Amino acid sequence: MSDLLGVLAAMLSSALGGASIGATRYVAHLLDPLALGSLRFGIGFVFLLPIAMLQKAPWPAWPDWLRTAGLGLLFFALFPILFNASLRLTTASRGALALSTLPLLTMVIAALLGVEPLTRRKAAGVGIAIGGVALALLTGLQHAPPEAWKGDLLMVAAALAMAFYSVWSRAVIRRSSPLTFTAAAMGVGGALLLGISLARGGLDPLAAFALPQWLAIVYLGVFGAALTFFLWAYALSRTTPTLVAVSVTVNPVAAGLTGALLLGEPLRWNLFVGLAAIGLGIVVATRRPRAAR
Repeated sequence: MSDLLGVLAAMLSSALGGASIGATRYVAHLLDPLALGSLRFGIGFVFLLPIAMLQKAPWPAWPDWLRTAGLGLLFFALFPILFNASLRLTTASRGALALSTLPLLTMVIAALLGVEPLTRRKAAGVGIAIGGVALALLTGLQHAPPEAWKGDLLMVAAALAMAFYSVWSRAVIRRSSPLTFTAAAMGVGGALLLGISLARGGLDPLAAFALPQWLAIVYLGVFGAALTFFLWAYALSRTTPTLVAVSVTVNPVAAGLTGALLLGEPLRWNLFVGLAAIGLGIVVATRRPRAAR
């Protein structure tokens, strides 16, 4: 039951994250990557902090604060810079496809660090889900922007940062709580990005924003940061990093839908076929052997 709750939380997190890819691309040409990241995680932190205070959940212990700060810089500072820079060069669908290398990267890193054994069942589930992603995004890849490959590489680097965060943060989350850990780590990363953005004048373009752009920013802060990464941390507290990472294959479908609505990117039947393959991959990866049950 714990694994199932964790995977469901991770799937919802990935769906919200996929929509965030479309929302990010909607405003990425108006703000530089640091400024956009500072707004996203600054709003997310302001939203999460009072909830964490009211819940009175345990915060990371003093010995864990340095690690929490480091993870915050890795995931809420470096990750958004790579993520936002990627979406200035590639499409929402291609970016989501590149981000979907996360399960493979997490599985390898977790195995190398001795956190989680690599099994045939998990490898098969990840392979099926990745295959579903490839099928879902097959149509339209030939119409990519000229420098899309650079954006794809930046997104793979972002996925690598996310993989290390997922593996390294699990122990700290379990010693504190998903809510307080996410608020603390997001506060550290968001504060760094905000300070750099203010010093560089990166927030000046906000003066020209209209209502649609502000709605995209609010979505990125409340849903794309606070809720998305709280659910991700909650999932890591309930199940293994690889099973959490498998759910990111839901991301391209959500990104494709959002890209179609906001950016006019093509939406075809193969996205829904891909979603079915993603569901099958998640079932295979999360299913326990009969002896274990």
